[in-house]
Amino acid sequence: MLRRLIAAGAVLAAALTALATAPATAADTPLRDLAEARGRYLGTAVTAGRLTGGYADVAAAQFDSVTPGNEMKWGSVERTRGTYDWTGADKVVAFAEAHGQRVRGHTLVWHSQLPSWVTGGTWTADRLRTLMTDHIAAEAGRYRGRIDHWDVVNEPLNEDGTLRQSVFGATLGESYIADAFRAARAADPAAKLYLNDYSTDAVGAKSDGMYALVKRLLAQGVPVDGVGFQAHLVLGQVPASLEANLRRFADLGVDVAITELDIRMTLPATEAKLAQQKADYASVLRACLAVTRCAGVTVWGFTDSDSWIPDFFPGQGAATPYDEGLAAKPARAGISEALAPVTPPAPGGCSATYAVTSQWTGGFTAQVTVRNTGTAPLTGWTVRWTQPAGQRVTQAWNATVTQTGAEATATHLSYNATIAPGGSTAFGFNGTWSATNPPPASLTCS
Repeated sequence: MLRRLIAAGAVLAAALTALATAPATAADTPLRDLAEARGRYLGTAVTAGRLTGGYADVAAAQFDSVTPGNEMKWGSVERTRGTYDWTGADKVVAFAEAHGQRVRGHTLVWHSQLPSWVTGGTWTADRLRTLMTDHIAAEAGRYRGRIDHWDVVNEPLNEDGTLRQSVFGATLGESYIADAFRAARAADPAAKLYLNDYSTDAVGAKSDGMYALVKRLLAQGVPVDGVGFQAHLVLGQVPASLEANLRRFADLGVDVAITELDIRMTLPATEAKLAQQKADYASVLRACLAVTRCAGVTVWGFTDSDSWIPDFFPGQGAATPYDEGLAAKPARAGISEALAPVTPPAPGGCSATYAVTSQWTGGFTAQVTVRNTGTAPLTGWTVRWTQPAGQRVTQAWNATVTQTGAEATATHLSYNATIAPGGSTAFGFNGTWSATNPPPASLTCS
């Protein structure tokens, strides 16, 4: 805790400065109102025992969805076989209902935080399947009609996209997933039912495995309503393929959601790191907004005092939008700015967003997404920005990029000059940096 308080003191001045200079929307409009106006929800994980005082005030005012961080996990509600403790889960649900919030139930079936009587038992396939479906019936049935989304099965896959050999996977094979979803649908027909996993945010082996799994389940008539992407990210490493990845799952006919977003950094936090984190949070929100079937975004704890990161990643933290003292950090403004009301587009208008996709000592890779915000095709585009001190473009692709002094200009190539209304294209570049590597303050597109 002392380590976290020291880190909090280092970032407080920067956070307060950001709030003082932020536009009125960031300072005055609750995030939940901005999200609702854009047709999305903005949620947070909460700890039931902390739902009092300032913590409760921020959770209620800023978020329109809550996820119990631990209170609905099997090991929390049924530590002893046949004996249930709903105290924490009931408190979270009651809090949400008192403040007009939805609840994301987390989670019915997971290989971790299981009671020892489950992990230590010797089960036949039929007996384990019955235990699992009975647990789902008890928990989902208790909250029938009160849960908006259920993470029915959590983290079913290995890093290579194959089935995790948990007590469920090893004993029942992939069939346990279908059984769990069918049991959840029977217990609570109104809830949206999700598969949820980590490291599936970018297109890659694990997300390909999830994509194939969802296709198989849908082909079997399994009631999968959505796929959750946890998005436990590292500063400056928002996947360049995040939006495209969300879109390909949505194209299967399911909803998608960012379910456990945090963006960790190596401590201590600095002004430059907080600026990058602000840009990263905004980038994730914009990816969700760009995909019609993205239901919303949940941050995994809204305050650094309630974050799991320092305990699992020593020397890292400051991963959430609020500091230890519940003061908003620049990341909060990044969320707010991404959710800000959209001005009706003019014919042929365009916008550009910037993200650092990888970074190393003295070098980095950035991607810029150019979007047609107008109602007519965009025929040709140019993006301009001012590089922060010490940054130089060394190599570019999908655009001609030049830099004179600190001023950088990118121009379309023949094959990506035309962008349909609502469409986008992207270009990237490698660069060098010294001292710090913050993103440009702004980009202009014409």
